[in-house]
Amino acid sequence: MRQLLRIFRLIWSAAPGAMARGALLSVAVLLSGAALLGLSGWFITATGAAGLAAAGFTFNVFGPSAGVRAFALGRTAARYGERLLTHDATLRALARMRIDLMRRESRAPLDRLLRLRGATALNRMTADVDALDGVALRLVLPLAAGLITHLVAFAALSWLVDETVALWVTLGYLLGGALVLSGVARAGFGPSIRAERGAQALRRAVIDMGRARTDLIVFGRMEAQRDTVLAADADTRAALFALDRAERRSGLALSAIAALIAGGALMIGGALVARAEIAPAAAALGFFTALALAETLFGLRRGMAELGRMRDAAGRVLDGPGPAPTVATKEATAPTAPVVLAVGDLSYRREGAARAVLRGLTFEVAPGETLAVAGPSGVGKSTLLFLCAGLMRPESGSITLAGRALAEWNEPALRARLTLVPQRAALVAGTIRENLALATGALDDAAAWAALQAVALDAVVAARGGLEARLDEGGAGLSGGETRRLVLARALLRRPEVLLLDEPTEGLDPETAAVVLRGLRAALPRAAILAASHRAAELAWADRVITLG
Repeated sequence: MRQLLRIFRLIWSAAPGAMARGALLSVAVLLSGAALLGLSGWFITATGAAGLAAAGFTFNVFGPSAGVRAFALGRTAARYGERLLTHDATLRALARMRIDLMRRESRAPLDRLLRLRGATALNRMTADVDALDGVALRLVLPLAAGLITHLVAFAALSWLVDETVALWVTLGYLLGGALVLSGVARAGFGPSIRAERGAQALRRAVIDMGRARTDLIVFGRMEAQRDTVLAADADTRAALFALDRAERRSGLALSAIAALIAGGALMIGGALVARAEIAPAAAALGFFTALALAETLFGLRRGMAELGRMRDAAGRVLDGPGPAPTVATKEATAPTAPVVLAVGDLSYRREGAARAVLRGLTFEVAPGETLAVAGPSGVGKSTLLFLCAGLMRPESGSITLAGRALAEWNEPALRARLTLVPQRAALVAGTIRENLALATGALDDAAAWAALQAVALDAVVAARGGLEARLDEGGAGLSGGETRRLVLARALLRRPEVLLLDEPTEGLDPETAAVVLRGLRAALPRAAILAASHRAAELAWADRVITLG
């Protein structure tokens, strides 16, 4: 419950004024409902008693009838205002929570980001945040409003009817309601978690089947993927059925408790009437008020059934990835020294690894120089680039840019001078212009075409319709080599003084690779280029080569 209360505080803090007004209106809705039914029962009984006593001419029907209309209209207006305020505030809070989650995900450690599947992460974050809307709307606010309503009803029934009736109604609902609601929470805890996780697994399986349908068909795996989808659907349906069964049973139990409490209130009231301690109309007031107070429990039924789902989602939302071990936190002015990338006695060990990936590495890359880092796969070439980009911290040693340690550069200044093109660089759904514009705020057409020409992609883009040609999700529509060249063109638009390239010509034929490498150097004649390479064309292009391993 502690995690759910933290979530509720986050939701409340998004719009405390609106949530407070909505909470008050929630109480007003429940009190108006109890008062409406209680007053109506009293009015009918009192009118009948006045007729039997031949006092109909003196009985005031206008006051109670006005009260009935006032409570009916007030309840409707309060319900509308409560829904408007609490739902709007909750949706605002959840929208902010999604942004915070994505921002926190982007600050995750690099090894986590490299394993991240965007669609899976987005699906998980969206589903988790959506599961939390019930914390305020179906759990905390209805519970608080119900408790306040019962306290007010106890005081009113003690004053207008009798303390015995008030005590019976209040204790009956509090104890009986606690028993049933705790039972549905236990019965629905596991199924609600399984239903939510199953729904997420089903969405992932369907997305995977749609995205990889061509590969699945070619390799004969479509039937297996279909079976995965159907299995996820069956698991989700079974969990939802169990959850629905627990909720229905709780509804039956709550109805029985409401009938028992109302019947008991009627019996107590009848006994008091027989002893002439209260009037028949007062007994009717207690009976109908007891019936109306059942609304305070039925609104909590769904929230308690989904308690497991909400707590499971809250744990992931609150615990999420910690901050990334990034550097570049201090302010830095423009360097006066040449922009040289220097690595001194650098060592790095992955977490939990027995041996270091890099040990005692020292080199410099001067302006206008190209240094290639060679070595077998897994030797640490990509890790070296991530370290030089300030995305990871070395175990020991130093990395400086223009004579200044990376830790002395603030993030915008560092990114303005240094650009990394990793092996997994992303494109977005949209036009080629929009993909290139990610590198710079204002994209000039001439600069865009010059960058495309440098990577031998201008003819391809022109044939597709120019800069306004559209790409599908993830840049689909280009071949692997074309995608790689578009990413390189985007990096050129940043005009970096240091360019870090991880396998820059992967997926290109040797002739095209040679053209692209010459274009990169021609476009950035004074840039210091550090490239992780294993292809002969890249090694021949470099001024110097160091070999790891």
